[in-house]
Amino acid sequence: MLLRLLAAIDEGRYGFEELKARVDAEQPPSTRSLRRYLADLAAAGFPWFYDREAETYRFEGGYSLRKLEFSGDELFGLLTLKGIATSLGGEIGASIGDVTERLARASDRSTANAAAKPAVRVQLADPHLDPERGGIFSALQRAQRDGQSVRFAYVDKRGSVSKRHVDPYGFVVSGGRVYAVAFDRGRGARRVFALDGISEARTAPQRFNMPADFDIEAFATQSVSGIMHGDDPLAVTIRFTPVVARAAAADRVVRERSLETRSDGSVDIVYTVSDCAELVRWAMKWGGEAEILAPPEARAQAAALAREILTRYKR
Repeated sequence: MLLRLLAAIDEGRYGFEELKARVDAEQPPSTRSLRRYLADLAAAGFPWFYDREAETYRFEGGYSLRKLEFSGDELFGLLTLKGIATSLGGEIGASIGDVTERLARASDRSTANAAAKPAVRVQLADPHLDPERGGIFSALQRAQRDGQSVRFAYVDKRGSVSKRHVDPYGFVVSGGRVYAVAFDRGRGARRVFALDGISEARTAPQRFNMPADFDIEAFATQSVSGIMHGDDPLAVTIRFTPVVARAAAADRVVRERSLETRSDGSVDIVYTVSDCAELVRWAMKWGGEAEILAPPEARAQAAALAREILTRYKR
């Protein structure tokens, strides 16, 4: 009867009288007996409670007796998540790793066995945070969750030091670094701050509400790094030779793009980006196997960069 009572509480949709019927439909326990059973379960450590709003008995959030059963695709996703945690390392990787470990412990045996020694490795740059940066990251995360404004000192990539007062909207991990996306109150515009350039961070008394139209995923989709943004989106066409066509097609560097496969096996890919210069630099990683076709300003930037590289190597 206790097992049936536990199963009914785990479903989280029965009131007191309904629990009686779930325990024994033919001879339901008395009110006194059911209360004793509930007390016994509480004494044994099962975290049930009565949800007054829903008028049902249920377990506290995150607790369940049911084992998670993953499909093949879901298992692959879990193992990929664990691989990402291993690759990232540091505090961010540890937090992802803790989540996957909890999921594995709550899963069926085959999933737990697979997660113990994953066959998926995702190679990412390690955004290692020293204790000071880790503390700043935690403080900014709390401020973002609580809608609390923050003040800090900031050193940009040119070495200029400034005092900032911002509303943190979200975070992007890219190229081994963590960036905070925030509204800069002093400049009246949205800005991106590298975490390793922030110091003396402290919460300010001002509070803020997250803009309804802000989405950190959408913010990062039109940039190679997820952090570079211009005023207007730009379509840039790059032709990849047959040697790298498949690899280029698989590299979803930005979300919005279109592909056209040519008769010789090469592929033309049109990327919609916020920062043209960033995509030009990214295209250079393909060497002579990629050529920027349009627009003319992007092609001119690529030519100027190629000349600069050639000049350096000539020296």
